[in-house]
Amino acid sequence: MTDYKTMAAQIRALAEEERDCVPLLANAAAVIFGGMDEINWAGFYLTDGEDLLLGPFQGKPACIRIKKGKGVCGSAVMRGSVLRVDDVHAFPGHIACDEASRSELVAPMISGGRIVGVLDIDSPFEGRFDESDEAGAALLAETIAREADFSRLAPAPRD
Repeated sequence: MTDYKTMAAQIRALAEEERDCVPLLANAAAVIFGGMDEINWAGFYLTDGEDLLLGPFQGKPACIRIKKGKGVCGSAVMRGSVLRVDDVHAFPGHIACDEASRSELVAPMISGGRIVGVLDIDSPFEGRFDESDEAGAALLAETIAREADFSRLAPAPRD
């Protein structure tokens, strides 16, 4: 059983040392990657205009840019809520950054009233994530969004 409360506490403790989003996200990715079993990628995509741009992560090299509304990450941004996919290969428009990934969990991070990015966790096992993981990912995303300083990110252009 993954201990999301302990991971959130570790991230809060790390934020006491540095709130800038880049180093905090780098350490948060390490906390999550080390704190979860049966995953092969944990990290962040940050908003960059109308795209998501690869941020700090642990795992194999990943896709660099994702359009909002595309793939699991972009779809989670459009929904504005956690998205759990049991079989990424059955997900319409899935972006295969790592062919070994079979399931995915994405939680938007909302700071200052806007989505500043997403927490993205992949597993090589189909159906790896359940409702408790959804709630845990939401807790981690909320903790990070509250603790990190995202002011360096440019806001999305307005219509």
